[in-house]
Amino acid sequence: MAEQFDVVVIGGGPGGYVAAIRAAQLGLRTACIDAWIRNGKASLGGTCVNVGCIPSKALLQSSENYHLAAHEFAKHGINAKGIELDMATMQKRKEGIVDQLTAGVQYLFKKNKITQFHGLGSFAGKSDAGWQIRVARHGGGEEIVDAKHVIVATGSIPRPLPGAAVDNKLILDNEGALSLAEVPSKLGVVGAGVIGLEMGSVWKRLGSDVTVLEALPEFLGAADPQIAKEAQKIMTRDVGSQSIPA
Repeated sequence: MAEQFDVVVIGGGPGGYVAAIRAAQLGLRTACIDAWIRNGKASLGGTCVNVGCIPSKALLQSSENYHLAAHEFAKHGINAKGIELDMATMQKRKEGIVDQLTAGVQYLFKKNKITQFHGLGSFAGKSDAGWQIRVARHGGGEEIVDAKHVIVATGSIPRPLPGAAVDNKLILDNEGALSLAEVPSKLGVVGAGVIGLEMGSVWKRLGSDVTVLEALPEFLGAADPQIAKEAQKIMTRDVGSQSIPA
């Protein structure tokens, strides 16, 4: 007989794990199915925690500190000589922050008695309880669970450009851009969205020649227009921005 839950959440990112925790806090028997693998094991938190917002912010802080020490401290009468960039240590710090936060999500699951399935979740059909959900476990095997309610929080993945497959060597997605072992001499960023601008800022501060390309007429289109306008001024000055008509 299939294990039964009041709520099954498919996806363990910011939408999924928050929904699962809240459902459990409301007294519902809750499970979360998540397929993310990091360093060979399950890692809750989705793109944001593993290869998005969190590691990006970690590198932004490190690169800002490096830039300030190399170019701005002298204006304040602070002479910092012989500054060297240790990319391995910078990346290690970023990975440590990600480890800490994914472990935090895992702790909250345990605290709230949420059942975690590591694998791919999909709808298998209807059941007397509501829905049958198939869990294809990593490492082989599958099982069916019953759910009265299902929350689909599967997130998104990068979309490669036609004829330009991502290899994370020459053509990078967000994961590759966060894991470079050395500063590229030149970097082109396609898309003036939040992730693209964050990555451009990181590598520009560390010494890369960065050009941001955006096909839309608006820069940072999802943001408030005044904020976007100010951001464009800063990016044009500090990163380098080129607008390509659609």
